Amino acid sequence: MRVGLAQFNPVVGDIAGNSRQIREMYAAANEAGCDIVAFPELSITGYPPEDLVLKSGFVAENQQAMREIVAETQGCVAVFGFVDGTLGSLSNSAAIASNGTLHGTYNKQLLPNYSVFDEERYFIPGSSFSLFTICGVPVGVTICEDIWQADGPVQKQAKAGATLNININGSPYHRGKFDERQHMVSDRARTNTCAIVYVNQVCGQDELVFDGGSMVFDHRGELLMRAEQFEESLSFIDIAVNKSSVASDVSVIEISQSTRANGAWREGAIASNSSDMEQVFGALVLGTRDYVRKNGFTDVVIGLSGGIDSAIVAAIAVEALGSQHVHGVSMPSRYSSEGSRTDAALLASNLGIDMQTISIEPAFAAYLDMTAESFAGRAADLTEENLQSRVRGTTLMALSNKFGWMVLTTGNKSELAVGYFTLYGDSVGGYAVIKDLLKTTVYELCRFVNMRAGREVIPEAVITKPPSAELRPDQRDDQSLPPYEVLDPILELYVEQDRTAAEIIALGFDEALVRRISRLVDVNEYKRRQGPPGVRVSLKAFGKDRRLPITNAYRG
Repeated sequence: MRVGLAQFNPVVGDIAGNSRQIREMYAAANEAGCDIVAFPELSITGYPPEDLVLKSGFVAENQQAMREIVAETQGCVAVFGFVDGTLGSLSNSAAIASNGTLHGTYNKQLLPNYSVFDEERYFIPGSSFSLFTICGVPVGVTICEDIWQADGPVQKQAKAGATLNININGSPYHRGKFDERQHMVSDRARTNTCAIVYVNQVCGQDELVFDGGSMVFDHRGELLMRAEQFEESLSFIDIAVNKSSVASDVSVIEISQSTRANGAWREGAIASNSSDMEQVFGALVLGTRDYVRKNGFTDVVIGLSGGIDSAIVAAIAVEALGSQHVHGVSMPSRYSSEGSRTDAALLASNLGIDMQTISIEPAFAAYLDMTAESFAGRAADLTEENLQSRVRGTTLMALSNKFGWMVLTTGNKSELAVGYFTLYGDSVGGYAVIKDLLKTTVYELCRFVNMRAGREVIPEAVITKPPSAELRPDQRDDQSLPPYEVLDPILELYVEQDRTAAEIIALGFDEALVRRISRLVDVNEYKRRQGPPGVRVSLKAFGKDRRLPITNAYRG
């Protein structure tokens, strides 16, 4: 049986565009002599469509698009996702069609309602299934979460006689997910003696990144094909599948196959495994590219401080959009070191991006003069530091307004966690590229970028100098925070693993430090809530993943 895996990049809500892409990839698969071609979960609407499915007009348009795609099918069987039903009884469904006929649908049975998923808010679970006999082979169809439960729908369909299961997905990336997913699918294939075709979408959708990595396993759990991560592709593979008998009490839909020419085609190979940092970089690049472009922007602007955070954001932006679409701005003040200015200029030169310098000193001096009478008798403090950051934020937003550039913010997860950023200052912008990277990971990723390029893209001085906001004389981050190699393990436990302060202290961490850090994380929820979205790469990011009340007295 020849199977096509259509790993494509949908746009949520673009029913016409997604449908056009489905038809084009279907035509290519049909021309290549595929018996089946599978598309990702909710491929017509894009995934996740969230509250768009609460609009009856949207649901109706998606169902009309489904019927139009069905009408254009030929001999190859298409399996693609859409929203079925009516408001109040919607289903996350897969259509199975060929020769202009809708042979049947399958409704997702296991609805994820954890982490970034809210499917119980929108859909009702399916409770039954049919098998589809294609080329004499009993084929089952499942959707995403259905495959994660060992005794779930895949097992039930295999026991009913399915020797091939088509599993269509909208499975988002986080670190470690790729290996976990691959081991799980292999186990499902082996334990159920059932070949599995696993198709995943590849796109950035707000803070989520879907990494593709579609794959095929035989009935022994052996990997036959794996598509690249973070890239669109249409892969074909011939699978030898047993023609088993089907249980007598199972609904079976016979699909007649027309003879097609064995056209030119490219067999899917097994893409090489990517390292952890390769995957993180790929996710950040794809997430940034799709967010910028799908929201109608072509160019971005970044405040280049000469520090490591703005350096990695600029490198990611260049990879995502091209150097001609990335603009850097150096905004020195009376506290900016000469080294930071030259480091920013060298970075811009290494990346080949446009950079301009706009001193914030006149505006900062004007603010000091303007508030002098109100602040009389009070020593300089965080107020004056924050004023500088807010002048920089205003400057970047002015450039954004004038030239139509999206501002990329440069705050990392360590800073966001403890509130080490200025509200309405360095937090302003359209997208927070590294908001889910702890500071220690930022350093690791910078080293990776240079290694990957085979040259010093990010200047060594940027990587090795002590981090500083440079908002007062001789300022360093470690004057306000513990060293990041001490801070980040605590944040990982408290934020990503949901450990309480008491539990972290019991692991041997300093009690006073843990209490201080956990308190900072809690009281700065209101600041994070006002920030822009950014790429999710960890198991638990600020945003969809972590929903804590701002008004919150629990201290653990």
